[in-house]
Amino acid sequence: MSYAHLNAYSRLLRGAHEAVATGRAWPESPRRLIKASWRRSLDAGIDPEGTSAPLVCDPTSMRDIRDTHPLQPLLPLLAQTLSGMADETGHIMIVTDGDGRVLWREGNHAVMRHADRIGLADGHQWGERDVGTNGIGTALATGRPVHVYSEEHLMRVLHIWSCSAAPITDPDSGRVIGCVDVSGTARSLHPATVALVAATAKLAETQLALRMHERDERLRRRYESLRGRPGILLSATGRVISGDPAGDLGERVQVGERLSPGHRLLLRDGTVAHLEPFSGGYLLHPAPSAAPQPLTLSLLGEGVPTASYGDGDRPLSLRHAELLALLTLHPHGLTAEQLSFHLYGDAGNPVTIRAEIHRLRAQLGEAIAAKPYRLACPVEADFLKVRHLLSSDDPAALARAYPGPLLPRSESPEIRRERDELEAQVRAFLLRRGGPDEWWVYAQTCNGRDDYEVLERLAALPPTDLRSAAARSRLLS
Repeated sequence: MSYAHLNAYSRLLRGAHEAVATGRAWPESPRRLIKASWRRSLDAGIDPEGTSAPLVCDPTSMRDIRDTHPLQPLLPLLAQTLSGMADETGHIMIVTDGDGRVLWREGNHAVMRHADRIGLADGHQWGERDVGTNGIGTALATGRPVHVYSEEHLMRVLHIWSCSAAPITDPDSGRVIGCVDVSGTARSLHPATVALVAATAKLAETQLALRMHERDERLRRRYESLRGRPGILLSATGRVISGDPAGDLGERVQVGERLSPGHRLLLRDGTVAHLEPFSGGYLLHPAPSAAPQPLTLSLLGEGVPTASYGDGDRPLSLRHAELLALLTLHPHGLTAEQLSFHLYGDAGNPVTIRAEIHRLRAQLGEAIAAKPYRLACPVEADFLKVRHLLSSDDPAALARAYPGPLLPRSESPEIRRERDELEAQVRAFLLRRGGPDEWWVYAQTCNGRDDYEVLERLAALPPTDLRSAAARSRLLS
């Protein structure tokens, strides 16, 4: 970005900051990523006049925290990649944990003295909910590399800073465990900085993956030495390593923490399994169990969406129906941030999602699990049934099972994609394999009522067929 563009953008941001401070509508908004971050930060109660990140960890305990963090062995690699560049260009490199707590920093000593004044130092926490929009917090909130320029920070005291940051995801647990950041008091960083930081985060993830595969191989050799190889082998984080050739369990089982021997788990197929510690991992012994009650969802067509769980049908609000549809489409679960993005895009607010999930769980109880949010019972959804029938050779059953589009009032990008794809597949299947009976059933759906090709086929039926007259009438109207 040229200096002229930077100056113009700075004026826009100053106007937006004044609006925030006085409670007025923003005259012009910053770029979409920053606008969404400001809204999250303001909803979390961040004061734009704040002066420092909070100290959340006693400095005397930092050594133990660092030594037990999974990124500790990779610090020399991160330092070799970034700290030299940071020192030479008047910046500092920072590594945090998954909550934004600063664990390590290196780089230019003069800049580190400036950083001390705002709490950009060991033991201070830089999540969005702690200091508002900033490279570390916003990268952790969005799950992607970001650059935050000067006045894009919500807190005014940070306006002399610019930063580029990228989250680091542990391939073993699937969780974001840290963030790597380059920050400085220069008005802007070189455009390549965010790309370099992102590449460094990917390099760290690659090293974590190599270490994970080495642990898996050692665990697998011990498992294969067992007579009969009982049970299914899981890593300490619940990843399926061996003993499940059909892939019934998927890639991961939610094992939780502090498990006792013989701990019982409810698997996604409704069976109960016993979990036993094994050489740093677990052995899973599936056992028959009384199947839990299913959750039945009716989300197709123009009627009120409903859920049936336990003691009868419940009407669903559009938002609750969307949440259940998304959790059905993602059986391994979604975080509040991911659900928010699927529903609202960058303008979403995870706080709103958590409140809606809380209300939904009050209705459906144990059907919805947390961390991440997921459906913890068998699911019977009308749109899943339609998906299944598309692979059959029964157009009559498909026509009966499809009363119309999936949640037609939903504006969720994810649900719209699923809705459009399902509609196109049903229509193509019925036109190709169906006959007059199936075309007529489809013509009663909201999209089929005015489908020209379907109506033309029905209009070509003998004049004595009442469906022909109805189709001709619609074609003429």
